[in-house]
Amino acid sequence: MKLRFLLAALMVHSLSAYAADKIEFWTFSMKPKFTPYYETLVRNYESANPGVKVEWVDFPWDIIQTKLVTRIVAGTPPALVNLNVPWADEFARDGLLAPVDDLLADARPRYLASTLQDLTFNGKTYGFPMYSNVAVIAYNTQIFKAAAIPHAPRDLDEQLLFARQIAARTGKAGLCPALSKIDGLMMQQGLAVIANGRAVFNSPAHVALIRKLADTYKAGGLLKDALFAEDNFPAAIDAYKGGRLGMLLAPPTAVKRIESDARDIYAITDVAPAPLGPTGIADGGWLIHYAVPKNVDAKLLPAIGKFARYLTNDANQLAFARQASVYPAMAQAANDPFFTTVPPNAGAAEKAVAAGAVSMPHSHTLYVAGITDYDELRRYLVKAVEAGVTGKQDIQQALDQAVAIWNKKLATQRSH
Repeated sequence: MKLRFLLAALMVHSLSAYAADKIEFWTFSMKPKFTPYYETLVRNYESANPGVKVEWVDFPWDIIQTKLVTRIVAGTPPALVNLNVPWADEFARDGLLAPVDDLLADARPRYLASTLQDLTFNGKTYGFPMYSNVAVIAYNTQIFKAAAIPHAPRDLDEQLLFARQIAARTGKAGLCPALSKIDGLMMQQGLAVIANGRAVFNSPAHVALIRKLADTYKAGGLLKDALFAEDNFPAAIDAYKGGRLGMLLAPPTAVKRIESDARDIYAITDVAPAPLGPTGIADGGWLIHYAVPKNVDAKLLPAIGKFARYLTNDANQLAFARQASVYPAMAQAANDPFFTTVPPNAGAAEKAVAAGAVSMPHSHTLYVAGITDYDELRRYLVKAVEAGVTGKQDIQQALDQAVAIWNKKLATQRSH
């Protein structure tokens, strides 16, 4: 969304009087599944804080940003709003959020450090972390045995090596990476996409990464079904459930789906934490938090801080995370036995939850900040990677062409 253009286009109208004793907080796409959770949370807080009225509002995820800008410009924003990290970064840059460092107060050390790092822009913190997720590797032990693979992969090179080994010895695909998110994979591997305002993903190191993918593709190690689709997870999990894929990189909830849809494959599935890569960042992170919009009544800030700390305390994060099959952003909640204890004779689903808990302190939201029309630019990158991986074009040439397109568009953006 181009917030600056939306701001310029909006007319300022007063929507409602801002009640000093009312705390309005927004979530996105939580109804109806989590209605009992939020209604109970609100009721308990009001009971413990007489005179405070809390109003919960839920919007579909695709309209909450527009609603928020409208209310901020009108001077009547909600007290708190659910955002993801890229949205928060953009809103903070446009001056539409208030830093919350003072409101975090003594609760700051209780959050996972990685989650606060995700919400720190220009030295200030812009949210109360709530939950995130992380990927694990589920793998078919029969396929691993047939391919003489002794253990789960420990880094990307091993993932690709094992994928080639699986293809050579079983005729099946080994891996189905989400190559439409190649920018995130590059960043996780310590390779910048943009540096000093210019695209730099045509360096020798970037070319070497794409060449490894191309070699694995040529050897039959990568699942070709929807490999470059915007969302190739449905194709990947279907192939895994059908016994056609050796490894599945996915959130722990995917393992529950395998259990319900393909009992035979589930019975021969084991799970390990996903490799962190040279950056020490776990795959699959996507932090959701509560932000404080600009123009909130300053007199209400202490009450907002108190309620935000309540919303995101260990008990409430743990209760939500257990229902939603995500991971809490509070350190104590994230280390709860529910996530970390693997019962005797545990199946792959229980192992997956514990494997994700191992990686959660290393979970970060990987994205490229501050670029207008970024999705369009990424499509050029993905097309170049597809041409290089599938052998339709020389890898260096394909990346050079995409970098030239990016830098032309980035230069145009800078000049406006």
